Amino acid sequence: MKNINKNYPKVSVIICTLNEEESLPYVLPKIPNWVHEILLVDGHSSDATLDVARKLCPNIRILCQPGKGKGDALRCGILAASGEIIVTLDADSATDPTVMNNFVETLLNGFDYAKGTRFIKGKTYNKRLHRIVGNLIITLTFDILFFRAFTDLCSGYNAFWVEKMKNVNIFSADGYENEPLITARITKAGLQIKEVGHIDRGRANGEVKELPWRQGIKAVKSIIRERFRD
Repeated sequence: MKNINKNYPKVSVIICTLNEEESLPYVLPKIPNWVHEILLVDGHSSDATLDVARKLCPNIRILCQPGKGKGDALRCGILAASGEIIVTLDADSATDPTVMNNFVETLLNGFDYAKGTRFIKGKTYNKRLHRIVGNLIITLTFDILFFRAFTDLCSGYNAFWVEKMKNVNIFSADGYENEPLITARITKAGLQIKEVGHIDRGRANGEVKELPWRQGIKAVKSIIRERFRD
């Protein structure tokens, strides 16, 4: 990748994996070379995910999450990261690493959290209709309860200043809650959030790890609970 800006703060990229050997070739080679470190947090994969990652990116830091769930994996990666900025990417290749600079520059322009969205005009969302509807229901629930106007609450493409998160507990208790929980807590903490549009390229290979309806119910419950938590 072309070096876009050598003067960026140190950026740590976190990718959570579970049996993603077929998708990683569409992700790791496209991560910009100005990134300070890449952390792959693996959820006990039974395929060749780790071997593929090492072959594609010899300098990658591989961590094995202690528990289960994406929330647990994110916690593991965030606590281990050494960068000033953390960017989270999906391992299934849906999120395009080549536009990462848009997220970093949003933070450099004064925002605390750059939240990915696949629903800003001109972007595409390569998911089935029931997943699109489910995401919209989750986002609408959040917007009504938190008096916001977000367009996408479930994108795994996000970036934030590590220093800004030190006084916010963004980690879930059960290890499974992820983006909706994080957005709820940083919103309540008064951090400055800006949505950044990105294309959803869809999963390259492999299978979805969790049933959409289960994810949706969990997300809505999490939003309601966080809204009324003291």
